[in-house]
Order: sequence, then structure tokens, then C-alpha cells
Amino acid sequence: MNRAYDRVTADLSGDFVVFLIGMRINQPWKIRAWLPVFLAMPRMLRELQSQPELGLLGAHFHGLTQVQYWRSIEHLHAYARAQDRAHLPAWRAYQRHARAAGGAVGIWHETYLVPAGAHESIYVNMPPTGLGRAGTLRPATGHRQTAQGRLGNPVAPTTP
Repeated sequence: MNRAYDRVTADLSGDFVVFLIGMRINQPWKIRAWLPVFLAMPRMLRELQSQPELGLLGAHFHGLTQVQYWRSIEHLHAYARAQDRAHLPAWRAYQRHARAAGGAVGIWHETYLVPAGAHESIYVNMPPTGLGRAGTLRPATGHRQTAQGRLGNPVAPTTP
């Protein structure tokens, strides 16, 4: 690993959206109920990654939860409602089958609108991860050395 980049921070200009989406398998024995839900997300992710103009900046899984970074809420909503994209048919299929499956699988999501400059991150001895993959990694030096500095609130060093 390059020593100059052992400690880096993510640089992402402008507003962006953090979208968390996940599933919960409530009845593991009902594989036919939850497997299609499980397989739908990778299909959508491949579609989004192959077409950057749709607005997905990056995504990664944490177990059955996926963290997504979007350029804007308009991009996210446009993808969710698009008749010719993978999401809407998958959502409609889930709604049809979820009732019949008696609660075998649940899904959830949370959406966070992040104003420009209202985020900070630090990665130490890490490959590009999370927001660092969605944005650009910069050395955590100078004003980027502290969390306050990365948020644009530099704190003067104190002397004993």
C-alpha cells in the first residue's frame, strides 16, 4: 500500500443521497418466497452500474443490506418509477407474492439527503470503501486531517 494514502478521506462534491435498502428473511424454510427478492437486487445493481447516467454513484452490501450513493433524489425516484428498468417489475412482483407468502420475507429502505459539505469520512489502511468508492479519495492531510476540518470547521490546535 502506498504510504501517502494510508489515511484518506472521500471527496464528493455537491448534494447526494444515501439510500439503505435491505431484506429480512422471516421464514427461512419458504425459499420460494424469499429467493426471488434476494436475486432481484444484484440484477438491478448490474443495470445501474452499466448505465452511470441513471445516477447511482456506488453501492455495497453489508449482509442483506445494501448501501447506495446517488447523485440526487430525482435520479433515485426516476429509477424507482421507470417502466423500462428492473426495479418496478421486481417491486410489483414482491407486492403480489408477499401477500401470498404470509410474511416470509420483508423489505425496508431509508433515504438520506446529504447537502454539499455535510459529510465526512476517514479510511485508514483500507481499499476504496463506501463513500470512498462513490467519490474520490484524497489524502487526509491539512484541513482534511480532522473530522472537524473535513466538515469545514477547522479547530485550532490547543497547546498545553
